[in-house]
Amino acid sequence: MTDTATPRRRRSGPSATSPSPQPAAPASDRRARIATAATAVLLAALTAVVVDTLHAGDNESAPGRLLAGYALAWALFAAAVWTVRKVPARAAAVLVLLGAAAVALAGLAAPPRTSNDMYRYAWDGRVQAAGISPYAHPPAAPELARLRDDWLFPSSASCEGWGLTRTDSGLCVRINRPTVPTIYPPVAEGWYLAVHAVSPPDSRHKPLQVAGAVLAFGTSVALLVVLRRRRAPQRAPARAALWAWCPAVAFEAVNNAHIDTLGVLFTVLALGTATAGARRGALLGAAIAVKILPVLVLPGALSGQRGPARALRVVASAVAAVALAYLPYVLASGAGVLGYLPGYLHEEGYAPGHVRRFALLRLLLPDAAAGVTAGALLALTALYVWWRGDPARPWRGALLLTGTALLLFSPNYPWYSLLVIALVALDGRWEWLTVTLAGTVLYLAGRLLPGLPLQPWAYGAAALAVTAGACLRSGPARRLARRLACSVSSTRGAPFRRWRKPHG
Repeated sequence: MTDTATPRRRRSGPSATSPSPQPAAPASDRRARIATAATAVLLAALTAVVVDTLHAGDNESAPGRLLAGYALAWALFAAAVWTVRKVPARAAAVLVLLGAAAVALAGLAAPPRTSNDMYRYAWDGRVQAAGISPYAHPPAAPELARLRDDWLFPSSASCEGWGLTRTDSGLCVRINRPTVPTIYPPVAEGWYLAVHAVSPPDSRHKPLQVAGAVLAFGTSVALLVVLRRRRAPQRAPARAALWAWCPAVAFEAVNNAHIDTLGVLFTVLALGTATAGARRGALLGAAIAVKILPVLVLPGALSGQRGPARALRVVASAVAAVALAYLPYVLASGAGVLGYLPGYLHEEGYAPGHVRRFALLRLLLPDAAAGVTAGALLALTALYVWWRGDPARPWRGALLLTGTALLLFSPNYPWYSLLVIALVALDGRWEWLTVTLAGTVLYLAGRLLPGLPLQPWAYGAAALAVTAGACLRSGPARRLARRLACSVSSTRGAPFRRWRKPHG
């Protein structure tokens, strides 16, 4: 009998007994791993550059070397922030915190390199620990002679070296302006006392630097928490990295231990974790009592609050916090709590008849009108922020007003813009970081190019960058970008479609 059974077809696929092939990893996973590795490498390079720059010298002996190191650090920072945008949110958050810790620790690699303000902090803490008001006497006063040591008051006959100065009486001092009382507000003074109280004997500058690193890292954590609550979680790490990895934080907040960082932390907590009420006002009052600059945040904190009751609660609690902080020092020193503030404003070129600020306005106006015009423009900006600001994003108006103030007043101290960096992290408008770059260039390059008008050039470039960013973020520009993105996505892959071979 003939076998009429139909022969079985040969299988084209793998045999039943062979293991099934594993699917290849999606291209998005590979890109995420590459972005994670690239970000880690860039952060390692950034940390190494910060350490190397701090070992290069100070702003008097090696300003060119410092400026080159700063430039490289900023380039690596920008690249790292760009690549972390492609990293998954959870891994990116870990990278932000690890990078923040690494950059902060890098700032501890050397003593202060570009500012000697820290030595006044240490002295004020020591004076308060002795039961004396820091506003009562200047460091060179004979009433405080028993508190002097060889670190802050070297006995060297030459008195030569970075940060050293000799008074008219022949006293060698490491503290700047040793013949005038302190300028710092009371919450800052309380911080100096607290750091002194927990510092080991003869530990010198390191406790204040470590305290600065703690504040910088704490601000990174606060920004990450606030952004994860207020924005899409996948965007939060890249925004927080704008503060956490910024070279200015390593150099100014940690290495130079500027007290501004404490005010920045209070401001982030006020805008990010508190509603527009008494708690927000109290936190802002604490920030103002660290350094006066955060007063510029107040109109942003009141954005959209046109009702008098809620606005009054914020303002009243801020004023109460400042008053309570000043009270014990006023009882001890009276009107002396103003310290050297009036003299400082004159010394820095803000006083009438002695103007060295307002660089952009002085290109168009006489010196006598520049200060008045700056004040008027600042008042109008504050009114706009309060009346038209977004109450859901109070940091946006705060950034506009604070950044505008620095552009108008054009200080040559980069640590003044630490507050701007934190507000940029909250809002994402990275173009305002050019204000920090302007202050850095002005501070370091002044010795290299003494005849060049760096002040209008630096802040003029920052103003152009901010203006360009605002134009690119405008409605027409965003609509054009969306059209281009849609046209690109609709044609993507069209020339590379695979054609199947027809059957039969």
